[in-house]
Amino acid sequence: MIEQKALFIDGGFEAPSSAESITVIGAATGDPIGCVPAAAPADVDRAVAAARRAMAPGSAWTGWDAQARADLLDRLADEVEARGGTVAPLVAQQNGMPVTTAMAVEVALPAAVYRYYADLLRDTTFSEIRPGILGGSVRVDRVPVGVIGAIVPWNYPNLLTAFKVAPAIAAGCSVVIKPSPETVLDTYEFAEAVLAAGVPAGVLNIVPGGAEIGEYLVGHPGIDKVTFTGSTAVGRRIGARCGELLRPVTLELGGKSAAILLEDVDLAASAEGLFQATLINNGQTCVANTRILAPRSRYDETVEFFAELSRGAAIGDPLDPTTLIGPLATARQRDRVEGHIARGLADGARLVVGGGRPASLERGWFIEPTVFADVDPASALAQEEIFGPVLSVMPYDGVDEAIALANDSAYGLAGTVWTSDPTAAEAISSAIDSGTFGINYFMLDPVAPFGGTKASGLGRELGPEGLEACLRPRSTYSAV
Repeated sequence: MIEQKALFIDGGFEAPSSAESITVIGAATGDPIGCVPAAAPADVDRAVAAARRAMAPGSAWTGWDAQARADLLDRLADEVEARGGTVAPLVAQQNGMPVTTAMAVEVALPAAVYRYYADLLRDTTFSEIRPGILGGSVRVDRVPVGVIGAIVPWNYPNLLTAFKVAPAIAAGCSVVIKPSPETVLDTYEFAEAVLAAGVPAGVLNIVPGGAEIGEYLVGHPGIDKVTFTGSTAVGRRIGARCGELLRPVTLELGGKSAAILLEDVDLAASAEGLFQATLINNGQTCVANTRILAPRSRYDETVEFFAELSRGAAIGDPLDPTTLIGPLATARQRDRVEGHIARGLADGARLVVGGGRPASLERGWFIEPTVFADVDPASALAQEEIFGPVLSVMPYDGVDEAIALANDSAYGLAGTVWTSDPTAAEAISSAIDSGTFGINYFMLDPVAPFGGTKASGLGRELGPEGLEACLRPRSTYSAV
């Protein structure tokens, strides 16, 4: 049982202002594995005040140039990577992510994001002179947006922290991070990495808590920008609040993406990529391609392929390196997924494999990888984000229908096409209304902007666009 007594605020560990605590439950056991203080509004006030001091004119942080910030990001990457042997198992225990996956996407990939922004920063110019057309000249500076309130979900806590923190540091901002209460134990490892890397006091602060603390942070008068990753329902409320406050906001929200299989797809050769695109992290992934669109001529074959893919995925202890499917993050999340499965059956979809709890696993929030066929494209099963290992395989007649089915969604976050024909792949990619897309694989590369269209959100993270989201232009006119 891990017990923490302090909150990471203003460059150190400080006593919380209340006795409230968060008990973290192990996803594979249902037993408590840790306890940490819950931040109260007064703690958020202290964190925001520290972040504002870090941004004050003449502070140590505002005096750092781009090269110094780049070097800091490289050091932070090293420190994050060095703690991977502790962080990956912590994440696996908290949200059920298989530990092998956690080492890749919760350790190596966050480090790559920090290093990417370090390199980008060294090649970025933050000021330019523009000759005026009315005489004189204008200097355009891109300056830090200020104090950023960052709300991070439980499914990829370290990776999504990096999505928010890396460009903020590169821009010279300060950040107050609110991690999800389901995955708060690993934030203490991140805090230690922050200290070891030499991040100045107040630049990064962590306030664990539930929805009420997130709401308080979003509306805090000391926050200059909000960045949120989570559900569309919560994102709408945050967007509305930021609209009232005229506060910039980046929202990375839900998805219900489609994988389009063309007639020539080699299913066997694509098995690893299709698993990653559909079932990674037990389906608890916003970009998961949980709608599988197969040509009618190969429909039965495709249904059986995904059934075998699911049957062959080792399900069990997320700390076992051979596990491919771990438990869901919480009992509440498993209940939600089971509700979707029950509704799918009631709506007439054909259950091919899975649909229940593994008989051999009596403890923890496990659910079998589940494949449905004969799914009505208009049904809840095909339209609502489930956030679990549940796939819907649907037939199509002709590429135009496949594109129409893929676009028939309130969301627009990701998607893939699987084919040996690059010309057809590019044409389909251009026709899909989504912020990201993959050809024969899906990958979030740090160089590329990430975000969605429609109900999948506003704004972009990663790439140079992620850095721009942490800056604001300021113009200075000179008559001489």
